[in-house]
Amino acid sequence: MDLMCFRVVEVSTSKTGKHGHAKCHFVAIDIFTAKKLEDIVPSSHNCDVPHVNRTDYQLIDISEDGFLSLLTENGNTKDDLKLPTDENLVTQIKDGFAEGKDLVLTVMSAMGEEQICALKDIGPKN
Repeated sequence: MDLMCFRVVEVSTSKTGKHGHAKCHFVAIDIFTAKKLEDIVPSSHNCDVPHVNRTDYQLIDISEDGFLSLLTENGNTKDDLKLPTDENLVTQIKDGFAEGKDLVLTVMSAMGEEQICALKDIGPKN
């Protein structure tokens, strides 16, 4: 499972056999694409664990090409994120914005990748 960011959802181990080490069977879900992956590795091996951050940004605007303008905690804007690939979440964001709601988007980042994963409606814009 190289250079991707996964959430491990299941781990099982096998006993040591005639070919050496015990094996660990991992079942994981990619946190950005929701793709399910499996891997089997010797139990004596190490694995890297990515640092995953969640940051909330207030939605300011949505451009015609799908880029979002987000307000950071220090008052600057972040303009490099596109609408997510999850159609349900896209609909919620676009509809809430069109209705004039004040939306806060949660962005998950890991290993140089960022993606909007959730939104909160904090009421109508003033």
